[in-house]
Amino acid sequence: MELILKYFPNLTEDQISKFKKLESLYQDWNLKINVVSRKDIDELYLRHVLHSLGIAKVITFNDGSKILDVGTGGGFPGIPLAIMFPNCSFHLVDSIAKKLKVVDEVVEGLGLTNVKTTHSRVEDIHDTYDFIVSRAVAAMPTFVHWTKGKIAKKQNHELKNGIIYLKGGDLTEELQDYKTAVIYNLNTFFEEDFFETKKVVYLPLKFRG
Repeated sequence: MELILKYFPNLTEDQISKFKKLESLYQDWNLKINVVSRKDIDELYLRHVLHSLGIAKVITFNDGSKILDVGTGGGFPGIPLAIMFPNCSFHLVDSIAKKLKVVDEVVEGLGLTNVKTTHSRVEDIHDTYDFIVSRAVAAMPTFVHWTKGKIAKKQNHELKNGIIYLKGGDLTEELQDYKTAVIYNLNTFFEEDFFETKKVVYLPLKFRG
């Protein structure tokens, strides 16, 4: 938890309380339904929570924003972002029901009122969002195809609506057809070795009416 406060020192008491509760909630539910590896549970704040919050170093979501988390798995990046931005609404989607069971229990345990979950493939979601976030669930061309038609028309941020994506490694080939993509290296924000090759990729997308 100190790790989160190191990089986000201005959290409210409520946010601090919720971030602290994450560890025991995930430890408890992971024993019942294994969605996160043992090593990752031991380093939950580094590998999952702080990594998810890399997005919060790139953008501050304005109040009232709608964000879709595709392939949320155990609730990342959606749950940490929902704690960080309590006045935004987050829609966490995954095609694997047992993972969402853990997410639902964590959301309930935290008392998060700005999160809804759906057991579905993203292609079957019919709504639009300011931003679509994810953590390396597919290569960018596949991801863009999955999320087609889900970007809202109205712009509420300096960054244009689009995809904000957590990914690692060399992305040169994957992003070669996306000239407007911007890559942010997380090691410019976080000094831990884990972030050496980790990145946030931002891809603005046009509204398709």
